[in-house]
Amino acid sequence: MVAPLIAGMAVAAAAYAGKYGIRAWQAFKARPPTARMRKFYEGGFQPVMTRREAALILGVRESTPTEKVKEAHRRVMVANHPDAGGSHYLASKINEAKDIMLRRTKGSNSAF
Repeated sequence: MVAPLIAGMAVAAAAYAGKYGIRAWQAFKARPPTARMRKFYEGGFQPVMTRREAALILGVRESTPTEKVKEAHRRVMVANHPDAGGSHYLASKINEAKDIMLRRTKGSNSAF
């Protein structure tokens, strides 16, 4: 007499666990997409900035389009702006990284 009761409770528990699992999976799939690379560049700077280092500072790939580079520059600059308590040195390095990623150099005549 006890065995059918325990079996029924086990089936009910499995049904509730399955229902909860399905709801959790649907909530997981419905969440908004997030960027995979959330961590900013950590580490010292090289004496002469390379394109690879510039991409690491901005958190983009070396082959990123111009618009994405500008968006990344803005995001990193907002987080490190001198007027908001950031460092002038870091701001200059972030701007240098943007210039390198947009293929601008100090000696070029391109308009900003």
